[in-house]
Amino acid sequence: MARTSNRSQAFSLDFWLLAGFLVILWIAGGASRPDAIGQAVVRAAAWAILIATVLAAPAGGRRGSGFPLLLLCATALVTAAQLLPLPPGVWEALPGRGLFMGAEVALEGIRPWRPLSLSPQATTNALASLIVPLVVLVLAARLKTHEHWRIAALLLALCVASAALGLVEVSGGRFDHPLINDIEGLVSANFANRNHLALFLAMGCALAPAWSFRRGTDWHRLAATPGLLLIFAMVLLATGSRAGMVLGAVATALGGVMMRGPLTKALGRLPRSIAAGVVVGAAAILAGAVWLSFAMGRAVAIDRALLMEAGDDLRAKALPIVLEMIPRYFPAGSGFGTFDQAYRISEPESLLNPLYFNHAHNDWLEIALDGGLPGILLLAVATAWAAWRSFAVWLRTAGADQSLARLGSVLLALVAIASLADYPARTPLIMGIVALAAIWLCPAQKARSERTGESEDSAGHA
Repeated sequence: MARTSNRSQAFSLDFWLLAGFLVILWIAGGASRPDAIGQAVVRAAAWAILIATVLAAPAGGRRGSGFPLLLLCATALVTAAQLLPLPPGVWEALPGRGLFMGAEVALEGIRPWRPLSLSPQATTNALASLIVPLVVLVLAARLKTHEHWRIAALLLALCVASAALGLVEVSGGRFDHPLINDIEGLVSANFANRNHLALFLAMGCALAPAWSFRRGTDWHRLAATPGLLLIFAMVLLATGSRAGMVLGAVATALGGVMMRGPLTKALGRLPRSIAAGVVVGAAAILAGAVWLSFAMGRAVAIDRALLMEAGDDLRAKALPIVLEMIPRYFPAGSGFGTFDQAYRISEPESLLNPLYFNHAHNDWLEIALDGGLPGILLLAVATAWAAWRSFAVWLRTAGADQSLARLGSVLLALVAIASLADYPARTPLIMGIVALAAIWLCPAQKARSERTGESEDSAGHA
């Protein structure tokens, strides 16, 4: 029996490749700009791992990755289609291209074939970035359930590492990341954007309770979880991300709902007075830490929420411009990755300033602008699938697979909420987590031998 259990706990080559790739993404994948050095590191590693997977790893899959992979392929095809040269008559008929018609004068009447994208270089970069979710989908679809839980534990460890870097920056230490375009003086750890760090820490707030109840009541993990949540909350407040405060609260609440069954069972083993004291005490410690952080001037996110008005925010001022741009290029779109170039055309003089407004800071709107009708359809299909799968997994009795699927739905929900005010899924690390969460949300397809091993795995202790 012990020999069978040990075999069921063995880690495959796919697991080690995925774990290594996630570490690489954590180190070098925290920026979205194409000129960041980390992009070259991430994409080179992705191609090397994909080639190694094809040559060395045995074929097979254990989770139904068909829809996420199909959606990714459709996205790649739409992006590639935006790079195909179009006849002059077709290109000139596309909406939003009238401004460029004057170029024919300089070309002495020559009407060249042009791609749909306003910036083929930017769209090519968008297409190249899809190698990251492709590698994650291919590797994650081949893992066993216990390997997925170890990957979740690795993600939690990476969240802790980001929080530690954030604490160094909060304490006055300088961390100049050589691979990303981080801004000196901001608490952003391994990310170029503090909002993206806040989202990553919010994900940790959901991963921590899932990790603590992975194998039933483990008091060592239960004791560590409140400490992890406290650390995440403190660093999250110090980032200055107002959206991060909301995400952290949502993640903590959803994490509690996700693990309410095991938590209730664990507290039920204690005397009622002690159980009530544990809950009240944990809430009081968290609230007291937040108050102390604010009182000592470390809760930058709260300060920004109280002092900055929406009208003073460049994103709020640019929102009407973005909304005007969408119908201007609809239904063809301006091309994926071309927001910067398209916005410069429409940017009014009143908003000209030294700040670099390279994204719409609302990825839902930016996809509609860049992708046009095809982009909106892809986004609608992806959202509908995630909502349908989430509804299905939250209605079923929680088991090893259902808990993993619920965790995936929570992570996707956090990214969806964060995308209302930012562009987190454009960074390789968050992009990889989105692909991983989509795999977790897929139904498992396990062989009989694996079901036996998983049964033994679920009955054990960490």
